[in-house]
Amino acid sequence: MTRPLRIGIVAGELSGDYLGAGLMRELRHLYPNVQFAGIGGERMLAETMDSFYPMETLSVMGLVEVLRHLPTLLRIRRDLVRRFYADPPAAFIGIDAPDFNLGLERRLKQRGIPTVHYVSPTVWAWRQGRVKTIRRAVDQMLSIFPFETEFLQRHGIPATFVGHPLADSIAMQPDQTAARRHLGLSSAPATVVALLPGSRMSEVTRLGPLFLATAQWLVQHDPSLEFIIPCATTAIQAMLTTYIQTQASEVNIRLFAGQSNHCLAAADAVLLASGTATLEALLHKRPMVVAYQVAPLSAWLAKRLIRTDYIAMPNLIAGRPLVSEFIQHQARPELLGPALLRLLTEPAHTAELHQAFTTIHQQLRCNASHQAAQAVARLLVSG
Repeated sequence: MTRPLRIGIVAGELSGDYLGAGLMRELRHLYPNVQFAGIGGERMLAETMDSFYPMETLSVMGLVEVLRHLPTLLRIRRDLVRRFYADPPAAFIGIDAPDFNLGLERRLKQRGIPTVHYVSPTVWAWRQGRVKTIRRAVDQMLSIFPFETEFLQRHGIPATFVGHPLADSIAMQPDQTAARRHLGLSSAPATVVALLPGSRMSEVTRLGPLFLATAQWLVQHDPSLEFIIPCATTAIQAMLTTYIQTQASEVNIRLFAGQSNHCLAAADAVLLASGTATLEALLHKRPMVVAYQVAPLSAWLAKRLIRTDYIAMPNLIAGRPLVSEFIQHQARPELLGPALLRLLTEPAHTAELHQAFTTIHQQLRCNASHQAAQAVARLLVSG
């Protein structure tokens, strides 16, 4: 009887869970007997894997915030090393979470286990010294953005641009009417603003009150506005419900369990946290304003380490300021509100954004999960 092909795989957050599930599905088409083990979220578990720890244990953001959880993270990584040493997989795939996965990949590569890292760390933006670390840790880098591949290859890192799975799954022209109907929104032609303060509790704690205050600013200038918020977890939904009751009870706001894609498709404009959601908003062709805040010490360190002019993915991909960004002390209702109001009242500007977003969508639509699986397969053959 043929021994099943065993692949180690670790994802550290919701976006990684999405990428991992698509890759696992495509690998199973190539290798029907494949088995996966490591750490994954709900989507990866649905594709059948043995997850040694809940994915949430790795979902920590911010330089200072990570320090509080460092002992636990190191203990988990040591345990994964022990498990994979004892029963070596045919390959290991680390999905994003570079501070966790690169150290794990380096140890496994030293043992002769082929390693893949899916989603390039932002070495082009900060901590470029990590290039050496990546070379020691990674046999194949799978890049989801085209501008990354040239940089990586120039620094001796085998890299393949595979595109982004979200660009494959999101329609080129999302149906706003259908999305509003799905969410049960009023059939009247109201103007809808989506608020996405993040998928982590720490993000929502910082940005939730700010986004609600911005909604209050907006309704003072246009009382007809409606607001929708997709909630990544029940805990976040409960927190936002409390915020709304105490801070913005007079504002027309509806909360939804998940359904971020429907909320983005239904919206006329979006206020959101920096992160994967900015790419999702781009792919839905929705004009957006991006805001972000972290702990003061994290912000101080990042300001001295990061070498990029932008934080929002649309701006990084385009190499120019397509969308407005407000970071730390700039993220205030009196600045966020007017930027959003402009998106709602200047159709020529939003039309330009729509065209730019469409061009980027076309660049990223490459059947990414299939391309990633093929790259892994080539590594397995060569290894």
